[in-house]
Amino acid sequence: MAGSPMRKVALRNLAAHKVRLALTVLSVVLGTAFIAGSFVFTDTLQRTFDGIFAGQAKGVDVRVGPKERQGQGVPNNVVDELKKYPGVRTVASSANGIVILLTPDGKKAVQTGGAPTFGQSYLPPGQAVTEPDKFLEGVPPSKSGEIAINTGGAERAGLKVGDRTKVMIPSQGVPIDVTLTGIYQVPSDTGGFIGVLFDDVQARKLFTNGLYVAYADIAVAPGTSADELRDRLAKDLPGYKVQNGDQVRADIKKEISNALNFINYFLLAFGAIALIVGTFIIYNTFSMIVAQRLRELALLRAVGASRQQVGRSVVAEAFVIGLIGSAIGLAGGVGLAYGLSAVLNAFDLGLPTGSMAVLPRTIVVGLLVGLLVTMASAYAPARRAARIPPVQAMREEFASAGESLRLRTLLGVLLALVGVGFVVVGAQSTGGNAAITVGIGALALILAVLLAAPAFSRPVVTGLGALLRPFGPIGRMARNNASGNPRRTAATAFALTLGLMLVTAIGMLGASAKASVGVLVDKGVKSEYVLAGQQFVGVPFSVADDIRKSVPGVADVVGIRGVGFRIGADDQIGGTSPDGQLDRALNYEILRGSATLGDRDILVSDDEAKKRGWSVGQQISPTSFDGKKVPLTVTGVYRKTPMLGAFVVSPVVFKEVVPVNFQSNIVVLVTAKPGANISEMRTDLEKVVEPFVVVQVMDREEFKGAQGKQINTLLAILYGLLALAVVIAILGIVNTLALSVVERRREIGMLRAVGMQRTQVRRTIYLESMLIAVFGAIIGVVLGLGLGVGFLRTLRDLGLDQIAVPWSQLVLVLVSSAVVGVLAALWPAVRAARTPPLAAIADM
Repeated sequence: MAGSPMRKVALRNLAAHKVRLALTVLSVVLGTAFIAGSFVFTDTLQRTFDGIFAGQAKGVDVRVGPKERQGQGVPNNVVDELKKYPGVRTVASSANGIVILLTPDGKKAVQTGGAPTFGQSYLPPGQAVTEPDKFLEGVPPSKSGEIAINTGGAERAGLKVGDRTKVMIPSQGVPIDVTLTGIYQVPSDTGGFIGVLFDDVQARKLFTNGLYVAYADIAVAPGTSADELRDRLAKDLPGYKVQNGDQVRADIKKEISNALNFINYFLLAFGAIALIVGTFIIYNTFSMIVAQRLRELALLRAVGASRQQVGRSVVAEAFVIGLIGSAIGLAGGVGLAYGLSAVLNAFDLGLPTGSMAVLPRTIVVGLLVGLLVTMASAYAPARRAARIPPVQAMREEFASAGESLRLRTLLGVLLALVGVGFVVVGAQSTGGNAAITVGIGALALILAVLLAAPAFSRPVVTGLGALLRPFGPIGRMARNNASGNPRRTAATAFALTLGLMLVTAIGMLGASAKASVGVLVDKGVKSEYVLAGQQFVGVPFSVADDIRKSVPGVADVVGIRGVGFRIGADDQIGGTSPDGQLDRALNYEILRGSATLGDRDILVSDDEAKKRGWSVGQQISPTSFDGKKVPLTVTGVYRKTPMLGAFVVSPVVFKEVVPVNFQSNIVVLVTAKPGANISEMRTDLEKVVEPFVVVQVMDREEFKGAQGKQINTLLAILYGLLALAVVIAILGIVNTLALSVVERRREIGMLRAVGMQRTQVRRTIYLESMLIAVFGAIIGVVLGLGLGVGFLRTLRDLGLDQIAVPWSQLVLVLVSSAVVGVLAALWPAVRAARTPPLAAIADM
């Protein structure tokens, strides 16, 4: 029971210093809330998506479909054979594809955020194999010109049963008049998804060429096992994917999980950053607490407490704080997940929402992380406190003494050299391995800053202190306070350094992406106008045809279409197919061979030719997503340009390998004749595209702006998450300053006793905090610039070949850091100014 009195001492110490307890708990809460919030958010999304797709293929015994989702589908003759196959009772085939739902006036597309609008066949219960949809209002479509919509889609579109509206198919382009006959329910009907049901005959006309269906669902005959039928069909139809209903749902769930993995990893990366920041806040907090309690701990040693007991008392405090902070952090994580969901929905990304999913794993991980980080952070200060001889710790001058910075600075410099080496080596290449190499270098540099920052803080803060000369003695005192305890200054600034390092690197990513797009368009596009559609939706073929026929002054109209091939078992590559003379719309450089493109020819980029070992004149046979070999001849090799992708093939090959429901132009490039009136041409182009609603006419500058807007949307989400890490850093500064005020209570009391006014005390704390914040910001910006260049160099293969620095943003960051420093000091400064002089001097 020897430890029992020490546990009582630890608990009473916590109860006696409520403000310090609250600040320390807050540091744990901030660190764990982000991790818990990341888990809750992604688990909620996963469960909601599972609910949405839980009804897929319900009632289906076997489904026969293409090997790849982008494939043509299942030929009608194969469907006819399935109807005669032994053990098959019923076969129900379906057609589907992307559609655009228009508002009733036909002038605007119904906005869905990032979710698709999907159309498919409706089969009545007598013909269908799947369980029927539940209709809440009206009836299903029974003939061409009728549609049904899910409840979420009807709400977004503002449609009621009986309303007339229009839909558009990207591959066809001309809007179709339809009447809404019914509204049906899907599980977890939230988010931006719109499901449009058509009569089966009309669906086949809209989404197929009449020779294929999307898939065929099968109900087995009595006495036949579904798995047995599946196995027989898989053997007899090796070119198709044959699955039972459970496997279909598992496939869909796997696709969703893979898509969510990016979000999950992304959020957990930010959670890890928040946890690292929180860890150092906790470590800094305990270091200061132990420093403030040295006399108290020394007194305990003097009256008989052992080193182990003193160490355990500090760790016991950490356990209590970690437990309380982790529990609150879990609750905060749920709130954070709600907030993150609201932010993403504000950007209208079309993500579904549902009741928050708090799994046992989240609770266990949250509690363990909070406890382990807190206790690990407290261990080193506790061990140091236990090793201090009692008499030495009771001396006044010992409180300000610190260990030499020489060893940690030397280690920091060595790590910095290693980190720079990794970044430089990684930046020489592209791809995942190169990014990992730069990432290792980034980690080494962050650790180097952590170790060496105290040594560098003195000269940097002293230099910055020159800016405080107008404040006279108050400015000098603030500078001396910031530089006099370099460990505390560096630890306080580190959280902000980490946050602003990421802000700088991401700012460089955005600026460089915009610059790369600008150079690509300026140097690559010859045409005066670019016509583009919306996400998931291209530009219909008929748009280009109408422009050729009806717009005067047009020299060339070239549609750029997307094509995909598979090379080997798993490798996919993407390219383009031009509808017209490519060299009249785009600038590109042929390095070898000719730009001539016959029906069975292919042009390849130089890096793709090098990677595959392809040369001019070589016969190659990439595979379509239907598994068919496509024999082609390499006639030319061009310098890589993102506008063309890895290869260029003819319209003949495009129509051969791309399913009808995926056929549309990515963009249409319109070039004017010399002397044509560009302004009048734009007016004519806008008249042509008006019926197509989603197609926009843009000049080159507007096209660059549209791409920049998409980049800004992504960056806004990144900055939103980073803002949370910066908030943690700011609260860490508040925490540390508040504790430093407690640490310097006697010093402040002495200054007040000799005549220092409250406003002067507050101003000293403000200026000190500002110096610390600006020091942290400068280190963060410099580190972010270096790492930003390194990471951007690894992305050259993705078209990010321009490196741009957002200087105005960085200046704003530095100015904002100074403001943040002042704001973070408001509460600690008020506490310092209220210090009673006599009580503080008498305080032991």
